[in-house]
Amino acid sequence: MSSSNVHPLIELLENDKRYKIDAYMFVREALSYAQDVMKMPPQKLAEGEVRAERHITGQQLCEAIRQYAVQQYGYLAKAVLNSWGIHETGDFGEIVYNLIRIKQMKKSKSDRREDFDNVYDFEGAFEPVFETASEGPF
Repeated sequence: MSSSNVHPLIELLENDKRYKIDAYMFVREALSYAQDVMKMPPQKLAEGEVRAERHITGQQLCEAIRQYAVQQYGYLAKAVLNSWGIHETGDFGEIVYNLIRIKQMKKSKSDRREDFDNVYDFEGAFEPVFETASEGPF
């Protein structure tokens, strides 16, 4: 089969075996989660000027991924991400920039791969936070 008949993501997975397809799909889902559910604000360009398209920063996407992972997988979030090859926030950057390279995501002129590095520590970032009632009989 010639490479022109292969979907770019399949070709990417064949050439870069660090991450499973689930990792790529999850990052794309988390981007939608950030834009639609979390209503992350568009990135400002200059005073009063805002992008027409909804663009978020690498740091914002990392936070959306963290929240979405906890929502989807609870205490297993870190283990699930690790099973897909993701062990630090820099891995999110690698995934995003792989998707950009195959034209499945876009970047702005100010975006950098390094924007994803060391956004948070994986060790405690994916532990669900439970809210307790401040009032009540117990």
